Amino acid sequence: MRIALITDIHANREALDAVLDDIEAEGVDRIVCLGDIVGYGPDPVAAVDILAGLAERGAVVIRGNHDHAVDAGWHGMSENAARAMDWTAARLGPAEKTFLADLPLGHREGETLFVHASAHAPETWPYVLDAADAADSLAATDARLVFTGHTHVPVLFHTLVGPTAPVAARMVGFRPEPNRPVALSAIRRYHAVIGAVGQPRDGDNRACWGLWDTRAEDLTWRRVAYDVDLTIGKIQAARLPDRLWIRLLSGD
Repeated sequence: MRIALITDIHANREALDAVLDDIEAEGVDRIVCLGDIVGYGPDPVAAVDILAGLAERGAVVIRGNHDHAVDAGWHGMSENAARAMDWTAARLGPAEKTFLADLPLGHREGETLFVHASAHAPETWPYVLDAADAADSLAATDARLVFTGHTHVPVLFHTLVGPTAPVAARMVGFRPEPNRPVALSAIRRYHAVIGAVGQPRDGDNRACWGLWDTRAEDLTWRRVAYDVDLTIGKIQAARLPDRLWIRLLSGD
C-alpha cells in the first residue's frame, strides 16, 4: 500500500493543492494528515473544507496544536502565531470548528502510530528535535513506526528493536534527501518527522509530504513547488504578520 503523509498545512491553499496534485499523480491508496490544518496561513476555511472532504473519502486526519487552539485558546503561543489564530478563529464557521474539535490526538494501526507531535504526552505538543526527544517518543509506545509533524523539519530517527526502551545514545537521526526513498528495516524502530506542506522550515521553501510504501518498505520525503507569491499576496492582504510571508520565501 502507498500512503501519503501530509502535515502542517497551515491554511496554505496553494501548497495544499500542489501537494494533492502530486499525491494524485503518484497514485496513492490512502492519505493521512498529521494535523495543523490551520494557523499562520490565509485560507483556513478552504483548508478545513478540503480536509473534511478527504476524511469523508476515508483519509485519517489527526488534530494538531493549532487546530486544537481554535477551540481551546491560543495563550502561550508566540505573538505571530496568536495573532494569526485570532484572525483564523474569526473566519471559521461552526462546521469547520466542529470538525477540528472532533479530531483525535492520534491514530493507531497495528505497529504504526500517527500523531501530530510525539507519542510522549501528545496533548502537550512536545517537539521532537533531537535523538533524546525521539527516544522519549518511542519509549512512550510499543509502536515500531511513529509518524509526526509539528517541527516543520523533515528528519528520520531510528534505533534497533530490542526488549528495552530506546535511549538517546542508541538513537540515530538524519535529514533525508528530497525525493529519494529511504529503506525501512524490520529490525529497527522509527520516529519519522514529515516536513510541512504549508510552512517549511528546513531551508527549502517547497511544500513537503511523505510517501510511505508499505510493500517496498520505504519512505520518501517529496518536495513540490507551488505558487508562493500568490500565498504571500493573500497573507499581506489579510494584514497578517510579515514574518509569516517572509518564512514562505526563505523556507526557514
